[in-house]
Amino acid sequence: MVEEKEKPKGNHREIKFFALGLILGLVLGVSSLVGFASINQNGLTAREAGEKAINFISENLLAPGINAQLLSVEEVKGSDVYKISINISRGDAYQIVESYVTKDGSYLFPTGLPMTGAFAEKLKSQKKENSETEMEIPKAEKPQVKLFIMSHCPFGLQALKAFLPVYKLLNGKADMKIHFVDYIMHGKKEIDENMRIYCIQKEQEDKLYDYLSCFVKDGDWESCIEEAGIDKDKLEACIEATDKKYNITALYNNRSTWSFGRFPKFPVDENLNKLYGVRGSPTVVINNKTVAVVRSPEGFLEAICSGFIEKPAECNQKLSSSIASPGFGTGSSSSSSGRC
Repeated sequence: MVEEKEKPKGNHREIKFFALGLILGLVLGVSSLVGFASINQNGLTAREAGEKAINFISENLLAPGINAQLLSVEEVKGSDVYKISINISRGDAYQIVESYVTKDGSYLFPTGLPMTGAFAEKLKSQKKENSETEMEIPKAEKPQVKLFIMSHCPFGLQALKAFLPVYKLLNGKADMKIHFVDYIMHGKKEIDENMRIYCIQKEQEDKLYDYLSCFVKDGDWESCIEEAGIDKDKLEACIEATDKKYNITALYNNRSTWSFGRFPKFPVDENLNKLYGVRGSPTVVINNKTVAVVRSPEGFLEAICSGFIEKPAECNQKLSSSIASPGFGTGSSSSSSGRC
């Protein structure tokens, strides 16, 4: 076993998938997979193969509002495949399914869907057409933009890096805010950082861009506080008051309150999470509608500008169309779908 996560407990109602999403409910016998040893030309690690499968499933096989989470990856002895356990969820309903992916990341079983080539490209094209129809953004004179993240989620950081250039360009023309998923997955450091960002935005918002632009590089918050010129005393007082108001540290110390017994609560934006059905990091809400946004500066610019009744001149600017890399640091990525 390479990695195993505790399966979530919850309302195990049947989840209906559309079209090709139905295949995930089928499990192919391991014995029929042994003959695929010739497939592996450029092997991936178990984690890499599992994440590639999850990205493909999320992008191409699931209807809007349905999420896929990788629970575990296991090597199947005597074959050239990994067995993956997946949590498919919508709201409180979920279904645990098992499937298989070849070690080179080329095929997802049980039905052997190719994740590269003409067929995969056709799926992506159809998905894009559906999303463009379903995710039309409502218009407003001053768009309301909410980006929900976990501060140490690699994909939340990916979205944040793409969001920041647009924040610098459009903030004031649009009302652009950072919000937080109401649970955390990356330890106490994430709780602490969530509160820092929350308080900087609340009381020293003019320093937020400089702080976050520094933080996403390597996560060194202490040096970023200095670099952004943040008032430390004011920040610490706000953090202490926020912690007390929302009972954050007490909830962290009381494991019986954790979601699924694994994820500490972070209730600062709990009401907004419920209102918009936030299920992970990142989640983007524009004019009160949850939308899918390509995680590049240009992708965020196009999405937000489409929410104006009358677009400002800033919307005519061209920003980078490169998808930001997940996690800290610079660089680019080919994927814009992962979530924590």
